[in-house]
Amino acid sequence: MLRGGKFYPYFEKCVGAIDGTHIRVKVPANDAKRYRSRKQFPTQNILVACSFDLKFTYVLAGWEGSAHDSTVLQDALTREDKLKIPQGRYYLADAGYALSPSFITPFRGVRYHLKEYSNHSPENEKELFNLRHSSLRNAVERSIGVLKKRFPIIASGNEPTYGVVTVTDIFLACCILHNYLMGVDPDNALIAEVDSELMHGEVESATPLMSRNDRYRQGELVRNNIARNMWHDYVANSR
Repeated sequence: MLRGGKFYPYFEKCVGAIDGTHIRVKVPANDAKRYRSRKQFPTQNILVACSFDLKFTYVLAGWEGSAHDSTVLQDALTREDKLKIPQGRYYLADAGYALSPSFITPFRGVRYHLKEYSNHSPENEKELFNLRHSSLRNAVERSIGVLKKRFPIIASGNEPTYGVVTVTDIFLACCILHNYLMGVDPDNALIAEVDSELMHGEVESATPLMSRNDRYRQGELVRNNIARNMWHDYVANSR
């Protein structure tokens, strides 16, 4: 739970961040097209959710690399072992996902990435929201980055050796080990290395009863309210 600082109470109902990551996989030639991602080689598109202490709280592996992130998320929300979101809570997600009360995305057409604000402070409520959204959502990119550095077997640059089922099992095992290690041996040097790469852009980086438009409008209300309150306090404290 977030307490104090520039994120509280604005993001007090946020439970973590989500993102997708691609892991190379070996598949038969007739399945290669389905698994081929934008990287032009077969991958799995894996959805992960993490908390702000860089631990994974949900993982859905097995989807073809060609599957859109929003498709994988929809599966995560409707399958038996689904991603559960407490009532009134939400995850932070990037602009590739649909804005909703459960998944708060950044404002489009506004500066977003942390390095874009390194020399220029936010100039309005949307920019301030995006800056702090990026700072928090960065947790999932950091988690994925640390995971791949800890376990090179799942690094996307490696030539795949195993098929879909085995890669799924390996990835889940690595996440379990990662969570354990973050509790007993976080390896701050490794985390710092990932943070540095993220700042230089070297690491890669969706309620059923509501219509899509209704979900968007309710998500927009949540986002606008956070941005407005945050900007009001930011301006007041800057005087």
